Amino acid sequence: MALKVDKNSVRSTLFAPYKTNNLKNRIKCLTNSLWSYEHLNVVFAYFWHTLNYKAMKVLLINASPHPKGCTYTALCEVASALKANGIETELMQLGVQPIAGCIGCAQCRTKGNCFRGDVVNQFVDVADQFDGYVFGSPVHYASADGAITSFMDRAFYAASGKMRNKPAAAVVSCRRGGATAALDQLNKYFTINCMPVVSSNYWNMVHGSTPDDVLKDLEGMQTMRILGNNMAWLLKCIEAGKSAGVPAPATEQKVWTNFIKD
Repeated sequence: MALKVDKNSVRSTLFAPYKTNNLKNRIKCLTNSLWSYEHLNVVFAYFWHTLNYKAMKVLLINASPHPKGCTYTALCEVASALKANGIETELMQLGVQPIAGCIGCAQCRTKGNCFRGDVVNQFVDVADQFDGYVFGSPVHYASADGAITSFMDRAFYAASGKMRNKPAAAVVSCRRGGATAALDQLNKYFTINCMPVVSSNYWNMVHGSTPDDVLKDLEGMQTMRILGNNMAWLLKCIEAGKSAGVPAPATEQKVWTNFIKD
């Protein structure tokens, strides 16, 4: 359970003895405040939170085969907004090597990673080090590209527990159409894993055939910035809740219902 920290209580506890010039009253005030269990707990909680604070981090995944292309340009705008809000970011490039789909062997459930030694395992190994995720993909035939589809199928099967209850967002890049269908596809990974979906003031998409085109999509760029700001706000709200002692939602044993019955 997280410790509740009230900075005003800490200040009043630390400086109350110094509001009087009378030494006897100052000692009495110090005894009545600092050495009471309640105030010691507040002071301890404040310094514990300070000493154990770590900057929040968001992982951005670029599924485009072009490392500096349109999808990258959109993700950079999200990252800039996150950094402006004090959130650290890291970019993972899926690259151009083939990413095989899941074969349902379930090794990841017993050994913790996939038997294929590729970029999926690189993600699984570090997924728990991040507080939020942004998955970016180009649009191919009105859907997310094949690389990120195979990647997310396996990553979410192997590392769903590491991402549960953490905010996530999808970002797509297209020349003209198919963006909303691709977004719907990617968002389904989050909504089956208890992950808050971060939105913007429009659907998370940019348009253009080149990075320069994307930069000229002023509405798209604004959508990316607001997405970054909204994710930063949500991350800080979650952190504030933890500090106030608000626990994560209780889980239930999964209930399986088959539509076909004997």
